[in-house]
Amino acid sequence: MDYKAINLKEKFSKFSDHWFPRVVAEVNGYQFKVAKLKDDFVWHDHKDTDEVFLVVHRSMSIEFGDETVDLNEGEMFVVPKGVKHKPFAQEECHGLFLEPRGVVNTGESGGELKAENNVWI
Repeated sequence: MDYKAINLKEKFSKFSDHWFPRVVAEVNGYQFKVAKLKDDFVWHDHKDTDEVFLVVHRSMSIEFGDETVDLNEGEMFVVPKGVKHKPFAQEECHGLFLEPRGVVNTGESGGELKAENNVWI
């Protein structure tokens, strides 16, 4: 057992790309992932799981077609499973996500922003 705190600021300093989550911890089959967000992501959904967004630094938004949720530093939002959404950030934002192991960041949408799964940092 490694009795050491996970320093999110230090984890974010280890990468610079946007929209490619890295795993920082796992509990009961759920992974805590960090990612830097900037500009537009893809429209997607997750048919079998909710998706948790927690803003660690700056701000982001999640578009739902006719509605947009704005999230500021320290705020979180849960996107219910099966709901199509598109995250975006005007400036670089740091986010923490909680998802079951194996969830693909783009859902079934795929594309060039589809991240490799289970990448630890």
